[in-house]
Amino acid sequence: MPQPITDPTTVLRDYGLRVTAARLAVLSAVAGQPHAPADEIATAARDHLGALSTAAVYEVLNTFTEVGLVRRIEPAGSAARYETRTADNHHHAVCRQCGAVCDIDCAVGHAPCLEPSNANGFVIEQAEVTWWGICANCNDNASSNDSASSNDELAP
Repeated sequence: MPQPITDPTTVLRDYGLRVTAARLAVLSAVAGQPHAPADEIATAARDHLGALSTAAVYEVLNTFTEVGLVRRIEPAGSAARYETRTADNHHHAVCRQCGAVCDIDCAVGHAPCLEPSNANGFVIEQAEVTWWGICANCNDNASSNDSASSNDELAP
């Protein structure tokens, strides 16, 4: 579900960022398309703003990530994706077929929600878990295709 950003100008200022048209367009795109890769964010930002270079989009996303305004996730084998849901401790599920990503709330509210059996001297600050599987859409499509195949086999 998209994270509502009611006043993007105030949000940018609250994070100590100068308000620019590019930043407003990229923030709106990330908020409207959680877990989107940079190319989709760029397309949405261009739809909102007009001309905007890919380099500018990456620069804005990097700035937003550095200050904690957006979170960058990198599922294996996938382009980096961005979301505005940063103020909580949550994880992600990724569909192996279509690449859809959804948020999974953590079982424990505080970070990190998982404790390692041996931290090897690290002070653990965050746990990031990615579950892999088949999303409901792909699973439903596979079931429909299986049913159609079974019916075809029964036909005279």
